[in-house]
Amino acid sequence: MSLMEGMCKIFFVLVIVLPLIAKQVSATQHVVGGSQGWEESVDLNSWASAQTFKVGDQLVFKYSSGLHSVVELGSETAYKNCDLGTSLDSKNTGKDVVKLNKVGTRYFACGTLGHCDQGMKMKVTTVAGNAPSTPASDSDTSAAAFFPRYFPTFLLFSPLLILYFLL
Repeated sequence: MSLMEGMCKIFFVLVIVLPLIAKQVSATQHVVGGSQGWEESVDLNSWASAQTFKVGDQLVFKYSSGLHSVVELGSETAYKNCDLGTSLDSKNTGKDVVKLNKVGTRYFACGTLGHCDQGMKMKVTTVAGNAPSTPASDSDTSAAAFFPRYFPTFLLFSPLLILYFLL
């Protein structure tokens, strides 16, 4: 293989693969409530208003399963009145992930009786993906969190890259 062929192959990798990985890297995982998580003692709306949520980001709800749950409400009225009967979705695993897939405001509350009325609820406003962002200081940006999230992208492209370099 000539030097020119090798350089062309490296250029191919940089032009094709890196933009795909960069798109995923730009998404942020926001741990709701910061280090305390999805708990009654946290002022969830103050926490949410201090964040910038972009399309593609994820909310991670961490809490004690059985003690709390996450209910997505369908309207601001349902949110204000803690009307859990109009929920769009409900989760109760203790580590629930919600993808923010469109611009707009979404409403979340705890489904445990009385918790929403006591203030365990929040609204999240999502902006377009190219908006300026302040990464959440409590988001997990460690290598351990990065690797599992982006490993599928690597697996998808690794056979293609291996074949390309072998041919």
